[in-house]
Amino acid sequence: MTTPSVHPSNQPTAFHWDPQPEAAAYVQGLIRACLDACPQAADLAERMQTQTGTRFLDWVDYVQLPASDKARAELASVGFEPSGEAAPGEAFVNHKGIFPAVVLADGPRRVAIKVDAVADFLAVWRLAGAHVEGEAGARMRQARAFVGEGAEMWVIERHGFRGFVSPAVDHKLSWKAAEHLERLCRRQRAFDSDGVGRDDAGFDEAHAVVDEAVRDLGQDWACDLFFESERRYWQRRNRAARVQKARQDTLGLGWANHDHHTYRSSRHCYSRLISLLEKMGFHCRERFYAGEEAGWGAQVLEQPVTNIVIFADVDMSPAEIAGDFAHEGLHETRPELGTVGLWCALHGESALQAGMHHLECQFDWHALKAQLEAEAGIKTMDPFTTFPFLRQAFTEGERWAVSHARVAELEAAGKITPEQGEQFRTKGAIGSHLENLERNDGYKGFNQQGVSDIISRTDPRKLVSSGT
Repeated sequence: MTTPSVHPSNQPTAFHWDPQPEAAAYVQGLIRACLDACPQAADLAERMQTQTGTRFLDWVDYVQLPASDKARAELASVGFEPSGEAAPGEAFVNHKGIFPAVVLADGPRRVAIKVDAVADFLAVWRLAGAHVEGEAGARMRQARAFVGEGAEMWVIERHGFRGFVSPAVDHKLSWKAAEHLERLCRRQRAFDSDGVGRDDAGFDEAHAVVDEAVRDLGQDWACDLFFESERRYWQRRNRAARVQKARQDTLGLGWANHDHHTYRSSRHCYSRLISLLEKMGFHCRERFYAGEEAGWGAQVLEQPVTNIVIFADVDMSPAEIAGDFAHEGLHETRPELGTVGLWCALHGESALQAGMHHLECQFDWHALKAQLEAEAGIKTMDPFTTFPFLRQAFTEGERWAVSHARVAELEAAGKITPEQGEQFRTKGAIGSHLENLERNDGYKGFNQQGVSDIISRTDPRKLVSSGT
Protein backbone atom coordinates (compact mmCIF):
# COMPACT_ATOMS: atom_id res chain seq x y z
CA MET A 1 0.00 0.00 0.00
CA THR A 2 1.30 3.45 -0.89
CA THR A 3 1.57 6.00 1.87
CA PRO A 4 -0.61 9.02 1.06
CA SER A 5 1.59 12.07 0.78
CA VAL A 6 1.65 15.54 -0.67
CA HIS A 7 4.43 17.14 -2.70
CA PRO A 8 3.08 20.56 -3.79
CA SER A 9 5.78 21.84 -6.13
CA ASN A 10 4.35 25.35 -6.14
CA GLN A 11 4.86 25.88 -2.40
CA PRO A 12 8.13 26.97 -0.80
CA THR A 13 8.06 23.94 1.48
CA ALA A 14 6.97 20.47 0.38
CA PHE A 15 5.19 18.52 3.10
CA HIS A 16 5.60 14.79 3.14
CA TRP A 17 4.32 12.80 6.10
CA ASP A 18 5.20 9.17 6.67
CA PRO A 19 4.43 6.82 9.57
CA GLN A 20 7.21 6.83 12.17
CA PRO A 21 7.02 3.33 13.68
CA GLU A 22 10.40 3.45 15.45
CA ALA A 23 9.64 6.73 17.20
CA ALA A 24 6.14 5.49 18.06
CA ALA A 25 7.47 2.27 19.59
CA TYR A 26 10.03 4.21 21.62
CA VAL A 27 7.45 6.65 23.00
CA GLN A 28 4.94 3.90 23.74
CA GLY A 29 7.64 2.08 25.68
CA LEU A 30 8.26 5.16 27.82
CA ILE A 31 4.53 5.56 28.48
CA ARG A 32 4.06 1.87 29.26
CA ALA A 33 6.90 1.97 31.79
CA CYS A 34 5.15 4.82 33.62
CA LEU A 35 1.77 3.07 33.58
CA ASP A 36 3.29 -0.19 34.82
CA ALA A 37 4.83 1.67 37.76
CA CYS A 38 1.76 3.81 38.57
CA PRO A 39 -1.42 1.74 39.08
CA GLN A 40 -3.74 4.75 39.35
CA ALA A 41 -2.54 6.03 35.99
CA ALA A 42 -3.08 2.57 34.51
CA ASP A 43 -6.62 2.60 35.91
CA LEU A 44 -7.23 5.97 34.25
CA ALA A 45 -5.94 4.56 30.95
CA GLU A 46 -8.42 1.70 31.20
CA ARG A 47 -11.30 4.04 32.01
CA MET A 48 -10.36 6.31 29.11
CA GLN A 49 -10.78 3.38 26.76
CA THR A 50 -13.99 1.98 28.24
CA GLN A 51 -15.75 5.23 29.23
CA THR A 52 -14.65 7.69 26.54
CA GLY A 53 -13.40 5.58 23.61
CA THR A 54 -9.99 7.26 23.80
CA ARG A 55 -6.43 6.01 24.26
CA PHE A 56 -4.09 7.20 27.00
CA LEU A 57 -1.23 7.78 24.56
CA ASP A 58 -3.29 10.33 22.61
CA TRP A 59 -3.63 12.47 25.74
CA VAL A 60 0.08 12.55 26.60
CA ASP A 61 1.67 16.01 26.46
CA TYR A 62 5.16 15.02 27.58
CA VAL A 63 7.15 12.24 29.20
CA GLN A 64 9.96 12.98 31.64
CA LEU A 65 12.84 10.63 32.43
CA PRO A 66 16.29 10.92 34.01
CA ALA A 67 18.93 12.58 31.85
CA SER A 68 21.66 10.38 30.42
CA ASP A 69 23.80 10.09 27.32
CA LYS A 70 21.98 6.85 26.52
CA ALA A 71 18.59 8.61 26.58
CA ARG A 72 19.89 11.43 24.37
CA ALA A 73 21.26 8.94 21.86
CA GLU A 74 18.01 6.95 21.80
CA LEU A 75 15.97 10.11 21.24
CA ALA A 76 18.21 11.24 18.39
CA SER A 77 18.05 7.80 16.77
CA VAL A 78 14.25 8.03 16.38
CA GLY A 79 14.08 11.64 15.19
CA PHE A 80 13.84 13.73 18.37
CA GLU A 81 15.78 16.99 18.60
CA PRO A 82 16.14 19.75 21.22
CA SER A 83 13.04 21.96 21.35
CA GLY A 84 14.60 25.11 22.78
CA GLU A 85 11.65 25.55 25.16
CA ALA A 86 12.15 26.41 28.83
CA ALA A 87 12.20 23.19 30.86
CA PRO A 88 13.53 21.92 34.20
CA GLY A 89 16.09 19.99 32.14
CA GLU A 90 16.35 19.33 28.40
CA ALA A 91 13.25 19.14 26.21
CA PHE A 92 13.10 17.19 22.93
CA VAL A 93 10.47 17.09 20.17
CA ASN A 94 9.91 15.12 16.97
CA HIS A 95 8.61 17.19 14.05
CA LYS A 96 8.25 14.21 11.71
CA GLY A 97 5.00 13.10 13.31
CA ILE A 98 2.56 13.62 16.16
CA PHE A 99 4.42 12.77 19.36
CA PRO A 100 4.58 14.05 22.93
CA ALA A 101 7.68 15.93 23.98
CA VAL A 102 10.33 14.16 26.04
CA VAL A 103 12.02 15.99 28.92
CA LEU A 104 15.28 14.79 30.47
CA ALA A 105 15.47 16.02 34.06
CA ASP A 106 16.25 14.96 37.62
CA GLY A 107 13.57 13.19 39.62
CA PRO A 108 11.22 10.25 39.07
CA ARG A 109 9.82 9.29 35.70
CA ARG A 110 6.75 11.27 34.78
CA VAL A 111 4.00 11.12 32.19
CA ALA A 112 1.88 14.28 31.84
CA ILE A 113 -1.49 14.23 30.10
CA LYS A 114 -3.08 17.30 28.54
CA VAL A 115 -6.48 18.45 29.81
CA ASP A 116 -8.60 21.53 29.22
CA ALA A 117 -8.42 22.54 32.89
CA VAL A 118 -6.23 21.12 35.65
CA ALA A 119 -8.75 22.24 38.27
CA ASP A 120 -11.52 20.21 36.61
CA PHE A 121 -9.39 17.06 36.55
CA LEU A 122 -8.40 17.46 40.20
CA ALA A 123 -12.04 18.03 41.17
CA VAL A 124 -13.27 14.94 39.32
CA TRP A 125 -10.62 12.76 40.95
CA ARG A 126 -11.07 14.42 44.38
CA LEU A 127 -7.45 15.47 44.62
CA ALA A 128 -8.10 18.47 46.83
CA GLY A 129 -4.60 18.46 48.31
CA ALA A 130 -2.71 18.41 45.01
CA HIS A 131 -0.30 21.30 44.52
CA VAL A 132 -0.81 23.17 41.25
CA GLU A 133 2.22 24.75 39.59
CA GLY A 134 1.01 27.99 38.06
CA GLU A 135 -1.56 30.39 39.47
CA ALA A 136 -5.12 30.58 38.27
CA GLY A 137 -4.99 32.46 34.98
CA ALA A 138 -1.50 31.23 34.08
CA ARG A 139 -0.84 30.22 30.48
CA MET A 140 0.45 26.86 31.68
CA ARG A 141 -0.59 25.00 34.82
CA GLN A 142 0.29 21.48 35.91
CA ALA A 143 -0.15 19.26 38.94
CA ARG A 144 0.95 15.84 40.13
CA ALA A 145 -2.13 13.64 40.23
CA PHE A 146 -0.93 10.08 40.91
CA VAL A 147 2.26 8.64 42.41
CA GLY A 148 3.57 5.11 41.88
CA GLU A 149 6.83 3.25 42.41
CA GLY A 150 9.36 5.55 40.80
CA ALA A 151 6.85 7.07 38.38
CA GLU A 152 4.22 9.80 38.52
CA MET A 153 1.31 10.98 36.42
CA TRP A 154 0.76 14.71 36.04
CA VAL A 155 -1.92 16.76 34.30
CA ILE A 156 -1.17 19.90 32.32
CA GLU A 157 -3.21 22.66 30.68
CA ARG A 158 -1.79 25.09 28.14
CA HIS A 159 -3.01 28.37 26.72
CA GLY A 160 -0.73 29.28 23.84
CA PHE A 161 2.45 28.31 25.72
CA ARG A 162 4.83 25.45 24.84
CA GLY A 163 7.33 25.62 27.71
CA PHE A 164 7.54 23.25 30.67
CA VAL A 165 7.99 25.82 33.44
CA SER A 166 4.91 27.88 34.26
CA PRO A 167 5.49 31.58 33.54
CA ALA A 168 4.77 34.33 36.03
CA VAL A 169 1.18 35.56 35.94
CA ASP A 170 0.27 39.08 34.91
CA HIS A 171 -3.14 39.31 36.58
CA LYS A 172 -4.22 42.29 34.49
CA LEU A 173 -3.42 40.31 31.36
CA SER A 174 -5.26 37.25 32.69
CA TRP A 175 -8.31 39.43 33.25
CA LYS A 176 -7.94 40.74 29.70
CA ALA A 177 -7.87 37.15 28.46
CA ALA A 178 -11.17 36.43 30.21
CA GLU A 179 -12.68 39.53 28.62
CA HIS A 180 -11.46 38.52 25.17
CA LEU A 181 -12.81 34.99 25.54
CA GLU A 182 -16.21 36.43 26.39
CA ARG A 183 -16.11 38.74 23.40
CA LEU A 184 -15.06 35.90 21.09
CA CYS A 185 -17.91 33.75 22.38
CA ARG A 186 -20.40 36.60 21.95
CA ARG A 187 -19.17 38.01 18.63
CA GLN A 188 -21.89 38.71 16.11
CA ARG A 189 -21.92 35.99 13.49
CA ALA A 190 -25.05 36.90 11.52
CA PHE A 191 -26.07 40.26 10.02
CA ASP A 192 -29.17 41.55 8.23
CA SER A 193 -27.09 41.97 5.08
CA ASP A 194 -26.08 38.29 5.04
CA GLY A 195 -26.97 36.11 2.08
CA VAL A 196 -25.40 33.86 -0.50
CA GLY A 197 -21.98 35.42 -1.17
CA ARG A 198 -22.64 38.41 1.11
CA ASP A 199 -20.74 37.87 4.35
CA ASP A 200 -18.35 40.83 4.43
CA ALA A 201 -19.91 42.34 7.56
CA GLY A 202 -19.39 39.13 9.48
CA PHE A 203 -15.75 38.88 8.47
CA ASP A 204 -15.20 42.55 9.30
CA GLU A 205 -16.46 41.81 12.81
CA ALA A 206 -14.41 38.62 13.18
CA HIS A 207 -11.22 40.36 12.07
CA ALA A 208 -11.83 43.26 14.45
CA VAL A 209 -12.38 40.97 17.44
CA VAL A 210 -9.28 38.91 16.63
CA ASP A 211 -7.17 42.03 16.02
CA GLU A 212 -7.99 43.29 19.51
CA ALA A 213 -7.21 39.93 21.13
CA VAL A 214 -3.87 39.65 19.31
CA ARG A 215 -2.99 43.24 20.23
CA ASP A 216 -3.55 42.60 23.95
CA LEU A 217 -2.48 38.95 24.28
CA GLY A 218 -0.29 38.05 21.31
CA GLN A 219 -1.01 35.53 18.57
CA ASP A 220 -0.65 32.33 20.57
CA TRP A 221 -2.92 33.15 23.50
CA ALA A 222 -5.48 34.77 21.20
CA CYS A 223 -5.47 31.62 19.07
CA ASP A 224 -6.10 29.41 22.10
CA LEU A 225 -9.07 31.52 23.17
CA PHE A 226 -10.51 31.80 19.66
CA PHE A 227 -10.72 28.03 19.24
CA GLU A 228 -12.12 27.54 22.72
CA SER A 229 -14.99 29.78 21.62
CA GLU A 230 -15.28 27.97 18.26
CA ARG A 231 -15.56 24.55 19.89
CA ARG A 232 -18.26 25.84 22.22
CA TYR A 233 -20.29 27.21 19.30
CA TRP A 234 -19.95 24.02 17.26
CA GLN A 235 -20.78 21.84 20.25
CA ARG A 236 -24.07 23.65 20.88
CA ARG A 237 -25.13 22.71 17.35
CA ASN A 238 -24.09 19.04 17.37
CA ARG A 239 -25.54 16.34 19.62
CA ALA A 240 -22.69 13.87 19.07
CA ALA A 241 -20.31 16.58 20.25
CA ARG A 242 -22.32 17.24 23.40
CA VAL A 243 -22.55 13.55 24.22
CA GLN A 244 -18.84 12.91 23.71
CA LYS A 245 -17.77 16.06 25.56
CA ALA A 246 -19.86 14.97 28.55
CA ARG A 247 -18.25 11.53 28.45
CA GLN A 248 -14.75 13.02 28.42
CA ASP A 249 -15.68 15.48 31.16
CA THR A 250 -16.63 12.60 33.47
CA LEU A 251 -12.88 11.97 33.69
CA GLY A 252 -11.96 15.68 33.80
CA LEU A 253 -10.41 15.73 30.32
CA GLY A 254 -12.29 18.19 28.09
CA TRP A 255 -11.46 18.46 24.37
CA ALA A 256 -7.66 18.31 24.80
CA ASN A 257 -7.54 15.33 22.40
CA HIS A 258 -8.50 17.49 19.39
CA ASP A 259 -6.66 16.69 16.16
CA HIS A 260 -7.95 19.22 13.63
CA HIS A 261 -10.77 21.71 13.13
CA THR A 262 -12.48 21.75 9.72
CA TYR A 263 -13.87 24.93 8.18
CA ARG A 264 -15.89 25.25 5.01
CA SER A 265 -15.76 28.48 3.06
CA SER A 266 -17.37 30.00 0.01
CA ARG A 267 -15.00 31.03 -2.76
CA HIS A 268 -15.84 34.67 -2.12
CA CYS A 269 -14.71 34.53 1.52
CA TYR A 270 -11.81 32.09 1.33
CA SER A 271 -8.91 34.55 1.41
CA ARG A 272 -10.55 36.40 4.31
CA LEU A 273 -10.76 33.13 6.26
CA ILE A 274 -7.09 32.39 5.61
CA SER A 275 -6.00 35.90 6.60
CA LEU A 276 -8.04 35.62 9.81
CA LEU A 277 -6.21 32.42 10.70
CA GLU A 278 -2.81 33.83 9.82
CA LYS A 279 -3.39 36.74 12.20
CA MET A 280 -3.39 34.12 14.97
CA GLY A 281 -0.07 32.60 13.93
CA PHE A 282 -1.16 29.88 11.50
CA HIS A 283 1.19 28.79 8.72
CA CYS A 284 0.12 27.07 5.51
CA ARG A 285 1.04 23.41 5.28
CA GLU A 286 0.08 21.01 2.49
CA ARG A 287 -2.79 21.69 0.12
CA PHE A 288 -5.22 19.27 -1.45
CA TYR A 289 -7.02 19.13 -4.75
CA ALA A 290 -9.47 16.30 -5.27
CA GLY A 291 -9.65 16.45 -9.05
CA GLU A 292 -11.87 18.09 -11.65
CA GLU A 293 -14.82 15.79 -11.05
CA ALA A 294 -14.82 16.34 -7.29
CA GLY A 295 -14.44 20.10 -7.66
CA TRP A 296 -12.98 21.00 -4.28
CA GLY A 297 -9.65 21.80 -2.68
CA ALA A 298 -8.29 22.58 0.75
CA GLN A 299 -5.46 24.34 2.49
CA VAL A 300 -4.12 22.76 5.68
CA LEU A 301 -2.80 25.23 8.25
CA GLU A 302 -1.02 24.69 11.56
CA GLN A 303 -0.37 26.93 14.56
CA PRO A 304 2.91 25.56 15.95
CA VAL A 305 2.55 26.81 19.54
CA THR A 306 -1.06 25.80 20.20
CA ASN A 307 -0.75 22.68 18.00
CA ILE A 308 -4.08 23.53 16.39
CA VAL A 309 -4.51 22.29 12.81
CA ILE A 310 -7.09 23.61 10.34
CA PHE A 311 -8.49 21.88 7.27
CA ALA A 312 -10.04 24.69 5.18
CA ASP A 313 -12.30 23.37 2.38
CA VAL A 314 -13.45 25.32 -0.69
CA ASP A 315 -14.87 24.69 -4.18
CA MET A 316 -12.20 25.15 -6.82
CA SER A 317 -11.16 24.31 -10.38
CA PRO A 318 -8.06 22.48 -11.67
CA ALA A 319 -6.29 25.65 -12.83
CA GLU A 320 -6.62 27.31 -9.44
CA ILE A 321 -4.53 24.75 -7.54
CA ALA A 322 -1.44 26.02 -9.39
CA GLY A 323 -1.77 29.49 -7.90
CA ASP A 324 -1.67 30.76 -4.35
CA PHE A 325 -5.42 30.35 -3.92
CA ALA A 326 -5.23 30.75 -0.14
CA HIS A 327 -4.00 34.34 -0.43
CA GLU A 328 -4.89 35.55 -3.90
CA GLY A 329 -8.51 34.50 -3.58
CA LEU A 330 -10.79 32.64 -5.97
CA HIS A 331 -12.30 35.19 -8.33
CA GLU A 332 -13.52 33.12 -11.27
CA THR A 333 -17.32 32.86 -11.37
CA ARG A 334 -18.51 29.26 -11.49
CA PRO A 335 -21.90 28.25 -12.93
CA GLU A 336 -22.49 25.56 -10.29
CA LEU A 337 -21.96 25.16 -6.59
CA GLY A 338 -19.91 22.20 -5.42
CA THR A 339 -20.51 20.35 -2.17
CA VAL A 340 -18.63 22.90 -0.07
CA GLY A 341 -20.12 25.93 -1.78
CA LEU A 342 -23.67 24.64 -1.44
CA TRP A 343 -23.15 23.88 2.26
CA CYS A 344 -22.01 27.48 2.80
CA ALA A 345 -24.85 28.85 0.68
CA LEU A 346 -27.39 26.95 2.79
CA HIS A 347 -25.88 27.38 6.26
CA GLY A 348 -23.43 30.28 6.05
CA GLU A 349 -19.67 30.39 6.51
CA SER A 350 -18.00 28.08 9.03
CA ALA A 351 -16.21 31.09 10.50
CA LEU A 352 -19.52 32.92 10.90
CA GLN A 353 -23.12 31.68 11.03
CA ALA A 354 -22.61 27.95 10.57
CA GLY A 355 -19.69 27.15 12.83
CA MET A 356 -17.21 24.40 12.09
CA HIS A 357 -18.23 21.58 9.79
CA HIS A 358 -16.59 19.15 12.19
CA LEU A 359 -14.10 18.77 14.98
CA GLU A 360 -11.87 15.75 14.74
CA CYS A 361 -10.40 14.24 17.88
CA GLN A 362 -8.09 11.29 18.43
CA PHE A 363 -9.88 8.16 19.58
CA ASP A 364 -9.79 4.41 19.79
CA TRP A 365 -11.80 4.21 16.56
CA HIS A 366 -13.67 0.94 17.11
CA ALA A 367 -14.34 1.65 20.79
CA LEU A 368 -15.84 5.09 20.14
CA LYS A 369 -18.04 3.82 17.30
CA ALA A 370 -19.48 1.04 19.47
CA GLN A 371 -19.90 3.18 22.58
CA LEU A 372 -21.67 6.12 20.92
CA GLU A 373 -24.21 3.83 19.30
CA ALA A 374 -24.77 1.69 22.40
CA GLU A 375 -25.00 4.56 24.88
CA ALA A 376 -26.63 7.33 22.85
CA GLY A 377 -27.92 5.83 19.60
CA ILE A 378 -25.39 7.87 17.62
CA LYS A 379 -24.37 6.01 14.49
CA THR A 380 -21.15 6.35 12.54
CA MET A 381 -20.98 6.57 8.76
CA ASP A 382 -18.83 4.12 6.82
CA PRO A 383 -15.14 4.99 7.27
CA PHE A 384 -13.49 7.02 4.54
CA THR A 385 -9.96 6.04 5.58
CA THR A 386 -8.89 2.58 6.75
CA PHE A 387 -5.09 2.57 6.68
CA PRO A 388 -3.22 0.84 9.52
CA PHE A 389 -1.82 4.23 10.52
CA LEU A 390 -4.97 6.32 9.90
CA ARG A 391 -8.67 5.52 10.27
CA GLN A 392 -11.41 8.15 9.88
CA ALA A 393 -15.21 8.35 9.88
CA PHE A 394 -17.94 10.89 10.58
CA THR A 395 -20.81 10.44 12.95
CA GLU A 396 -24.10 10.72 11.11
CA GLY A 397 -24.72 14.37 10.35
CA GLU A 398 -26.67 16.84 12.45
CA ARG A 399 -29.60 18.17 10.43
CA TRP A 400 -30.09 21.94 10.61
CA ALA A 401 -33.01 24.10 9.56
CA VAL A 402 -32.21 26.22 6.50
CA SER A 403 -33.14 29.87 5.97
CA HIS A 404 -36.02 30.08 3.50
CA ALA A 405 -34.52 33.29 2.14
CA ARG A 406 -31.28 31.49 1.29
CA VAL A 407 -33.20 28.68 -0.41
CA ALA A 408 -35.18 31.21 -2.46
CA GLU A 409 -31.95 32.92 -3.57
CA LEU A 410 -30.47 29.61 -4.68
CA GLU A 411 -33.62 28.65 -6.58
CA ALA A 412 -33.78 32.03 -8.32
CA ALA A 413 -30.13 31.73 -9.36
CA GLY A 414 -30.68 28.21 -10.70
CA LYS A 415 -28.21 26.69 -8.24
CA ILE A 416 -30.74 24.16 -6.94
CA THR A 417 -33.93 22.72 -8.41
CA PRO A 418 -37.39 23.58 -7.05
CA GLU A 419 -37.64 20.01 -5.76
CA GLN A 420 -34.38 20.35 -3.86
CA GLY A 421 -35.47 23.72 -2.54
CA GLU A 422 -38.69 22.28 -1.15
CA GLN A 423 -36.76 19.50 0.58
CA PHE A 424 -34.36 21.99 2.15
CA ARG A 425 -37.25 24.18 3.34
CA THR A 426 -39.19 21.33 4.90
CA LYS A 427 -36.45 18.96 6.07
CA GLY A 428 -33.38 21.16 6.41
CA ALA A 429 -29.91 19.96 5.41
CA ILE A 430 -27.02 18.16 7.06
CA GLY A 431 -24.86 20.63 8.94
CA SER A 432 -22.10 19.23 11.14
CA HIS A 433 -20.41 16.08 12.40
CA LEU A 434 -17.98 14.77 14.99
CA GLU A 435 -15.10 12.97 13.30
CA ASN A 436 -13.75 9.76 14.79
CA LEU A 437 -10.05 9.49 13.94
CA GLU A 438 -7.38 7.08 15.07
CA ARG A 439 -3.72 7.74 14.27
CA ASN A 440 -0.95 5.19 14.65
CA ASP A 441 2.83 5.34 14.28
CA GLY A 442 2.76 9.10 14.77
CA TYR A 443 1.31 9.67 11.28
CA LYS A 444 0.62 13.39 10.83
CA GLY A 445 -0.87 13.57 7.34
CA PHE A 446 -4.29 13.11 5.75
CA ASN A 447 -5.80 10.86 3.09
CA GLN A 448 -6.80 12.95 0.07
CA GLN A 449 -8.76 10.18 -1.64
CA GLY A 450 -10.70 9.42 1.52
CA VAL A 451 -11.51 13.07 2.17
CA SER A 452 -12.78 13.38 -1.41
CA ASP A 453 -15.06 10.41 -0.82
CA ILE A 454 -16.65 11.78 2.34
CA ILE A 455 -17.13 15.26 0.88
CA SER A 456 -18.97 13.68 -2.04
CA ARG A 457 -21.08 11.53 0.29
CA THR A 458 -22.15 14.54 2.37
CA ASP A 459 -23.31 16.69 -0.57
CA PRO A 460 -26.73 18.07 0.49
CA ARG A 461 -28.21 17.35 -2.95
CA LYS A 462 -27.31 13.67 -2.74
CA LEU A 463 -28.76 13.41 0.75
CA VAL A 464 -31.97 15.05 -0.46
CA SER A 465 -32.30 12.69 -3.43
CA SER A 466 -31.66 9.67 -1.23
CA GLY A 467 -34.23 10.78 1.32
CA THR A 468 -31.64 10.94 4.11
